Amino acid sequence: MKRLAAASVTALASMAMALTGAPGAGAASDAGVSSIPVGPDRIEMHVSADCVPAQNRCFYRTSANLLTPGGPTGFPQDTWARQTITLRSDSQDVWQEAWYSAPAGVPRELKGANHNNVLSRMLKSLREVEVSVTYFGGGPIERFTTDGDSVPTAWTTGLPAKGSRFIVCSQIQVVYPGVNLTTPTACAQPIFD
Repeated sequence: MKRLAAASVTALASMAMALTGAPGAGAASDAGVSSIPVGPDRIEMHVSADCVPAQNRCFYRTSANLLTPGGPTGFPQDTWARQTITLRSDSQDVWQEAWYSAPAGVPRELKGANHNNVLSRMLKSLREVEVSVTYFGGGPIERFTTDGDSVPTAWTTGLPAKGSRFIVCSQIQVVYPGVNLTTPTACAQPIFD
């Protein structure tokens, strides 16, 4: 009976691995998390990035939440917060052609917008892009989630900068009664290859 149970467990594990499949071939991804304590809770900043060679672009997603003993949740209704997202490369010869959605799921932006009191803007320089998002009011985690994509581009050729590292970093300052804290910076750094 024990042998049958062990064989069943092995077969189920093999079948589960076959059904879930391997990660996408050629896709590079990375993620980072930072947090700061607030009494028994923590303010968390999550960052993930995924470079897809077949699409010649990298995708990123950031999310902030309050981690309570009961699990992750959004922020109180009287919250004000400002998030900064920086996109750059490890190469001085690369600039970012970027777009974003704040909150995630709204139409992509190139400059700035106001979606339900989530104000955002994008600032571009020679080698990096900064997205600034200001939140007036709390809500669920989805409200504090931003996503976007970028094409790391070589200045010298104007082509996608294959082989460079795509770096996404983010932090958030959160203010509500009794709290005024900024998370440490969280970063994701996949290779765009």
